[in-house]
Amino acid sequence: MGNVTGTVAAKFAFFPPEPPTYEVFKDNDGVMMFTGTHDKNVDVHVVDTKGGNKVVATFWKHPFARFTILYSHGNAADLGQMVDLFIELRAHLRVNIMSYDYSGYGRSTGKPSEFNTYYDIEAVYNLLKNGYGFKQEDLILYGQSVGSGPTLHLASKLQNLRGVVLHSAILSGLRVLYPVKVTFWFDIFKNIDKIRYVNCPVFVIHGTEDEIVDYSHGKRLWELSKEKYDPLWVKGGGHCNLETFPEYIKYMRKFINAMEKINITCQTNKPQLTQNPSITESRHNKCLRFANEFVRIRICLRHHKKFEGVFDLNPVEIVVALFRWGNS
Repeated sequence: MGNVTGTVAAKFAFFPPEPPTYEVFKDNDGVMMFTGTHDKNVDVHVVDTKGGNKVVATFWKHPFARFTILYSHGNAADLGQMVDLFIELRAHLRVNIMSYDYSGYGRSTGKPSEFNTYYDIEAVYNLLKNGYGFKQEDLILYGQSVGSGPTLHLASKLQNLRGVVLHSAILSGLRVLYPVKVTFWFDIFKNIDKIRYVNCPVFVIHGTEDEIVDYSHGKRLWELSKEKYDPLWVKGGGHCNLETFPEYIKYMRKFINAMEKINITCQTNKPQLTQNPSITESRHNKCLRFANEFVRIRICLRHHKKFEGVFDLNPVEIVVALFRWGNS
């Protein structure tokens, strides 16, 4: 049952470019190189993950960087397509940028899945911590679209981050397709549950005309944030074009400047979070609420013309139906 749900979720959430838009190779001196750029201030890594995969990561260095952004990109891009944006962000914001391709994307091995993205970002964070010596307070996590999933996964576990940026972020995978009121066990990227465990400032960017992830997702994530930073609602902005609006760089620079003024108090003595806070949180959901929502979805599906004749849906069949509905 879990495999069925994971397979459906992967088909919904992940669209790696085919073929990959770049190559990784070693030069004559054995140094890893990246065909996407000839920039000498880019380090290329192939990192082993807990999921048994090898993911490609690129570290864009600025000689006078104020912070390092750990960037998790959207679901239909790879590192080769992000080069121009990284060059622009590095120059305008005066930051380092560490980005990576999810398992199954670009030249990273394996297959894309929710949990593989978690293993991927954890491995890249460990590279920043152990390979480059960065502390949590040096880091800003940035998640775009589906990248908000691994971003909030990691942010919910690290207590002393400088900040988090959520760009066209999702409340959860299922909520992109249907506005459910409770979190179901078969949902993916349960950001709505994890955002409450993030203790640093959260900057939300969302387009008011987002055709993929409704603007309400960004608004709700901002409302649930503990440390709210003034959001950027890009008037007329869609899902994949916010970087083209002039206010994007302007407000990103403003956010970075504000983060410089924050005095981070060490919170290492605070109790550590569980591996999956959403599971603990879900224990507090009342059975009646869950049952009512479950029935409401069934009724909705039965009355929708695409699902006429469907009477006895189990949870997996419901999520399959919803994913098909959303992609038809």
